[in-house]
Amino acid sequence: MSTLKIEQAMDEPKKNEVIVLGTIHSGHFEYKSYSLQVLRRIITEIDPDLLFAEIPPDRLPIALEQWKQNSIILESRVSQFPEYSEVIIPLSEKLKFEIIPTSAWTAALSKTREKKLDEIYQNPARSSDVKAYQDAVRKTNEILGKAADEYDPFIVNSAPFDDAIDIQMTAFENAFGRDLGKGGWEKMNQAHFALMEKALDKYAGQGKRILITFGAGHKGWLQRALRKRSDVVLKELTAVVTP
Repeated sequence: MSTLKIEQAMDEPKKNEVIVLGTIHSGHFEYKSYSLQVLRRIITEIDPDLLFAEIPPDRLPIALEQWKQNSIILESRVSQFPEYSEVIIPLSEKLKFEIIPTSAWTAALSKTREKKLDEIYQNPARSSDVKAYQDAVRKTNEILGKAADEYDPFIVNSAPFDDAIDIQMTAFENAFGRDLGKGGWEKMNQAHFALMEKALDKYAGQGKRILITFGAGHKGWLQRALRKRSDVVLKELTAVVTP
């Protein structure tokens, strides 16, 4: 190959590789099969260049400064998710990956959502909506309960898990989405993904490995959205991590 062709090949955009890793928040303390130690091993093996985190943009600088100053994170929106306070932020120093905050949640939005749901649950006229959602939750739990270990990270990060979660969350959106507005399931995921797309656009064509860590319920939704982008290669967990 000529020098010119080699230089042209080197200049061609390289698709970023994206892995969506579903986490289980406080469950990492409770379930040995997907403990914080297991999560640490998985992320170390993935060895990302960038990590899109379920942390609001205004909360991450506070958490990083707390970690830098005292090696402890007290910021409530971050510390409530041990995958960040106990694993990801400390590990970012060792593996040298950049954390990009991509959660659209705000305290005000969360408070408004909780208040509206409480009103709906107390309204007899909405009992059919509540029942439809509760029935879906039972169906999802029934399906997941049949797994040998529903908290095994390779089950949590599988298509059957996503399908089971979709039953519950589709019912949630159908029953309450219009009431919740920006706090509904679809609107909220769209807002999260809008933040991710800004970062994906910024780093497009750079051939980076990007890890997205979000609550496992979001994984299927995010993967469907990512498949619409032609500039990324979406990888399943089993393709990059040894079970």
